[in-house]
Amino acid sequence: MLRCVVIDDEPLAREVLQNYLQRLDCVRSVRLFGHAQDALEYLRHHEADVLFLDIEMPELNGLDFLRALPQPPLTVFTTAYRHYAYEGFELGVIDFLLKPIAYARFRQAIEKIREFLALKEQNTQLETGASLGTVFVKSGTQRIKLNLADVTYLQGLKDYAIIYTDAGQIVLKGTLKAMHAIFPPSQFVRVHKSFIVAVSRITRLERNRLIINGNPVPIGRNYKEEIEALVGRG
Repeated sequence: MLRCVVIDDEPLAREVLQNYLQRLDCVRSVRLFGHAQDALEYLRHHEADVLFLDIEMPELNGLDFLRALPQPPLTVFTTAYRHYAYEGFELGVIDFLLKPIAYARFRQAIEKIREFLALKEQNTQLETGASLGTVFVKSGTQRIKLNLADVTYLQGLKDYAIIYTDAGQIVLKGTLKAMHAIFPPSQFVRVHKSFIVAVSRITRLERNRLIINGNPVPIGRNYKEEIEALVGRG
């Protein structure tokens, strides 16, 4: 059951998210804030599972708000400005919703959050080293073989990494830097502080993002030149 906090200085935007959240059986509570400072004080004394955070707000914007929280909840940015996605992923947000937010896209974000939280509890770990196109992950007492050919991309999220595969997601304890050392560089390339992609799964390059199996993945400024050269060679 999710405890949700919504922060947005626009009343209509708060109302839309409140309506969406109230439709879901998995939501335990919803707290709404029109002023970021009030929300900051609340979160310093109360726990939350998910934070829906606008960016362009008076007095304290969403980026600085998130930096001010020592242990922020899972955060979804909600904004009308696509370019903030790149800074958001630098700060470890789990998803990015572009206004006006469609309910179907909102549900995708909720399912991603629920799956992440469920998989996080399994305490899955990746074994070091990859050979013959496979790596092994430990989940409890199980040892599961993961074919590298099935991996589309990886996303870093604070102390965890999400591996996206053709069959679904795997959430691992560990940093993206640690993942980068395990996945072979001939097949996987870092494109952002928070993303590693399978080179063979790149569908196309669109300005500051890649399309991987239909999913947009941001390209960090420090990686753009290298990625453009790589895609050009392909």
